[in-house]
Amino acid sequence: MDYLLVIAGVVLLLFGGDWLVKASVDIALRAKISLLVVGMTVVSFATSAPELLVSLKAAINGHIDISFGNVIGSNIANIALILGLTAMVFPMQVGRRTMRIDWGIMFFVTLLLFVFLWNDVLSFWESLVLFLLLVLYNLFQIRSSRKESKKEDYSEERLLPIWKMLLFLAAGIAGLRYGAEFLVKGAVHIATDWGISERVVGLTVVSIGTSLPELAASLIASFKGEQDLSLGNLIGSNIFNILAVLGITGLVVDLPVQNEALMRFDFPWLIGISLIILPFMLWMKRGVISRWQGFIMFLLYTVYLLGVIGVY
Repeated sequence: MDYLLVIAGVVLLLFGGDWLVKASVDIALRAKISLLVVGMTVVSFATSAPELLVSLKAAINGHIDISFGNVIGSNIANIALILGLTAMVFPMQVGRRTMRIDWGIMFFVTLLLFVFLWNDVLSFWESLVLFLLLVLYNLFQIRSSRKESKKEDYSEERLLPIWKMLLFLAAGIAGLRYGAEFLVKGAVHIATDWGISERVVGLTVVSIGTSLPELAASLIASFKGEQDLSLGNLIGSNIFNILAVLGITGLVVDLPVQNEALMRFDFPWLIGISLIILPFMLWMKRGVISRWQGFIMFLLYTVYLLGVIGVY
């Protein structure tokens, strides 16, 4: 039954996130916001909604390790697992903006979170700093997009019928709400039954489950020849996971570090994997992350998972 709850939770989160993205894009277009700005802000936030709902639900119920494991595990999976798998299938094109700006922002907020957790708790005020950085990041994205491209023409043909937009919105919210509840409940029961820590479940089952939207989006973007969008989606998701997911969750409840392995093992891996893609981007030929580099990332993720199981 617990495994069915986890599967049902992952499926609801996957579809709920997709429906919420469709409704959010339609609402943004009705407000006459350009598609570029929509992609950089509305869609990024909507695709992070599964992580947000799961972490918030887990933290409120006292399962803090699942909250941290979900975010840190998802960020490691985004760079190592999803980037690795995507590059192995489609060599990934990297744009200058991704290399010069987006990666730097991602690495900065990762280090900032590490500093905030040094005293073993993410407090309300530290969470407020993360949330304010989220607001500034979105304002920066909107301003940058306006400099780089002209605003797209508003077109009625792009809009969904009102009833369909409302249906997607309601279904998306319901899917995320119950998907988060099912996934957290099933994960906690599995951890109890098997005698393993909630940290391990958060870093594996929960984080991979909430990262499925990013995997699907990256593969689809690469298949369509939009590899830079694929990498940008992964880096943007990592930024949103820290600033939005932990920032908002920490405003609701303090987040103490309950397992020392988080800072001793998981965070060094997150920082190391975030660092290793920089030389990959600097040394790549023709601006492309190759299949062998993708394989190295995938191999590193496999080694990390073995380490997680070994230190739980």
